[in-house]
Formats: sequence, C-alpha cells, structure tokens
Amino acid sequence: MGRRKDQEARRAELGAAAQRALLSRGLEGLRLKDVAAEAGVTPAAVLYYYGDLDELMYETFQQAIERFCREREQAAERLPDARLRLAGCISSGVASGPDDLLPRLLFEYWPRSLRDPKAAALDSALTERQVAVYYGILVLGESQGHFRLTDAPRLLAASLVAMEDGYQMEILAGRRTRSEVLTALHAYARAVTGYDPGAEAP
Repeated sequence: MGRRKDQEARRAELGAAAQRALLSRGLEGLRLKDVAAEAGVTPAAVLYYYGDLDELMYETFQQAIERFCREREQAAERLPDARLRLAGCISSGVASGPDDLLPRLLFEYWPRSLRDPKAAALDSALTERQVAVYYGILVLGESQGHFRLTDAPRLLAASLVAMEDGYQMEILAGRRTRSEVLTALHAYARAVTGYDPGAEAP
C-alpha cells in the first residue's frame, strides 16, 4: 500500500512538472529531458512512470480537463437560480489574463487533437461537458420562467462554448481583456435568453 502511494505521489509530481515545462516551452518544443529537469530527476525516471512523453502529455491534458470541467460544474450546481448559474458559468469559463495557467495548459495541447485521435477524443469530451453545463442552465432557466430562448437550448449552449473558445485565445494572446470578453458573452446571452447575466444578481 505504501509503495502504491509513493508511486502515485511521484506520478503527481511528474504531472505537475510536465505542466510547468509545457507552459514554459510549448508542446512542440517540449522534450522528455525538459520534464525531467523540471522535476529534478533523470529522463529514465520519467520513463519508469510513463511509457513515453506522449503518454505523460495525454494524462496531463486529461487531468487539466477534469479539473477545469469539475470546477465549472460544481460552480453551477451550487446555485438554484438559473440566472445566477448563467452568470457564474460565463465567469468561470473566461481566463483572467494571458497568464491564467489552466486555460493556457488546455490551449497548449489543443493543436495535437488535429492529428491525434486520442487527443481529439479528449478535446471532444471537454467541449461536450461544457455544452452540457450550459444546456442544463438554459433548460432550467426556461422552466423557471427566467429565459425566453430564441433557439434550441443545445444549439445555444454549443454556440456559447464556441464563442468562449474563440475569445479565450484572444485573452491568452493578450489581444482582449477578460472584461471585454465578458461583455461580449453577456451580450450574446442576453440576445438569446432575454436575460442579461451582466446585470446585478436578482
């Protein structure tokens, strides 16, 4: 049992080192020795716990997705009023700035999904979980009488996620501020629900 805990702890340490190295060097320039140096171990030690760098990056991306989605899901579930859920969901999905680590990590890995089926499946899961959160909020808001949806809730939910993704890249590149992006997303949400999530909480 103690050995298993030690192995899990070491894998967690290597995962954290992989995140730091990825954010520092980018995925395309990343080498196994970079992760090893960040963790303070030899490349052979990294390979002992992970078969290769691709496996380590896949698990790193998977864990980042889980953390990002879980935080959004839990934030929405805490609020009974769909209007507050919508405002909170939008806020939790927008990066604070170019140095917001979790969104940066997700976007650093994303290009791999264009040619790697495993990465593409993870990216699809990330999108679907976010769409599901918005879908639930929109359906709840309609049933509570707060929203007047202009189209099918799943279509609107998918559009909100697509807008977030596009604007997220603008923030991470330093071309737009979080405030500007929130304003744009609030405007779209207002247009399709009849409620302004940028307004004061009810």
